Amino acid sequence: MSASTRVFVARLTGLSVFDPLGDQVGRVRDVVVMFSLNRPEPRVIGLVVEVPGRRRVFVPMTRVTSIDAGAVITTGLVNMRRFEQRTNEVLVAAELFDRTVRVTTPEAIEAGFATALVEDIAIEQGPRREWVGTRVFVRQITAAVSSASKAMSRLTRRRSGKTMLVDIRDVVGLHEQPGAQSAERLLETYDDLKVADLAEVIHDLNPKRRAEVAAALDDERLADVLEELPEDDQVEILAGLANSRAADVLEAMEPDDAADLLADLPPEQAEQLLQLMEPDEAAPLRRLLAYDENTAGGMMTTEPVVLGPEATIAEALATVRREELAPALASMVYVCRPPLEAPTGRYLGLVHIQRLLREPPHGAVGSIIDKEIEPLPATASLETVTRTLATYNLVSLPVVDDDGRLIGAVTVDDVLDHILPEDWREERHELGVKP
Repeated sequence: MSASTRVFVARLTGLSVFDPLGDQVGRVRDVVVMFSLNRPEPRVIGLVVEVPGRRRVFVPMTRVTSIDAGAVITTGLVNMRRFEQRTNEVLVAAELFDRTVRVTTPEAIEAGFATALVEDIAIEQGPRREWVGTRVFVRQITAAVSSASKAMSRLTRRRSGKTMLVDIRDVVGLHEQPGAQSAERLLETYDDLKVADLAEVIHDLNPKRRAEVAAALDDERLADVLEELPEDDQVEILAGLANSRAADVLEAMEPDDAADLLADLPPEQAEQLLQLMEPDEAAPLRRLLAYDENTAGGMMTTEPVVLGPEATIAEALATVRREELAPALASMVYVCRPPLEAPTGRYLGLVHIQRLLREPPHGAVGSIIDKEIEPLPATASLETVTRTLATYNLVSLPVVDDDGRLIGAVTVDDVLDHILPEDWREERHELGVKP
């Protein structure tokens, strides 16, 4: 490398990382810096690199031998232990971008940059091979940008307001305002991630930052993320929400996941949230909470695909094609007498999606019902549910009450959640298992 190499973090994120043999290790996700009272420039201590399995690991800057426009080259072995941010560490892209700062030079003040937004930060390697933050690329905050910044994406804001590259020593507010970057900006960075991967990102944040990101997510997205997080994170995030919003998020969750979360809360808090929910949304959760968690009733979802016997096969196929339907639930149609919402009328039988695909679309589902698979009682044990799924090679099973009415369905993913270790969601990241 040359005596001084300047790299902008926004351009660095996303670059491929290679080992000395030319094999790709992963991609840069962020840059880790540390601020000190003894020096104005933050010291760059390493990179957060996403390796196969969507796991993020830490690569010290002492292992980086080259950074150019297309790649980062490292030397030696990379520690594959999952990155965990320490108290005194700051993530540049996740925490500093979009932060409101003050620029103190007379030239900047005269040009209208007394208050500005951080768009990018440049890091440089000095003669001693130590990397530090040296420049800040800022955007002028105009009245229009200031009033609408939370409603606009960063790409939209780029079209308004002048920009300036300033010395980092002339910028006030980078470290004095921890968490000042908008959570919306952080979410833009990870906009392409699947829900399970976004949940991993949120799990890695500190509690304060997790709460900010949760507040920025809409109810549906937050509900999806909560379903993928460990129980402790779920409880922590829900406790940080206003009760009215917590109730809305619970309504957006799958009933079985929402019931599991409520079961982890103090009884009085759970009841308060149930009272705030719409009665039609709270009723299924109350039914689920009445069962032991290791029974069919405690594991089931109350929203399986239910149709009457007169429904056509074309209607059934259109129903299971719904995008929001989980694959396990979409594999089976349960046929019942009206009413067709759990608890339904008398349960008649089931039809597998493969059978639907083999029949003419004008036929009635009632004519192809499979009655050989017995429904489970709500009190069936976890072992009984597991054995029944395995015996018949199924991914879901009906659950009925004492009167033979369908009250829900147990899916294979519900069973896995109960037979895997409690911390399996965290262990999958340590092992590099792709969600």
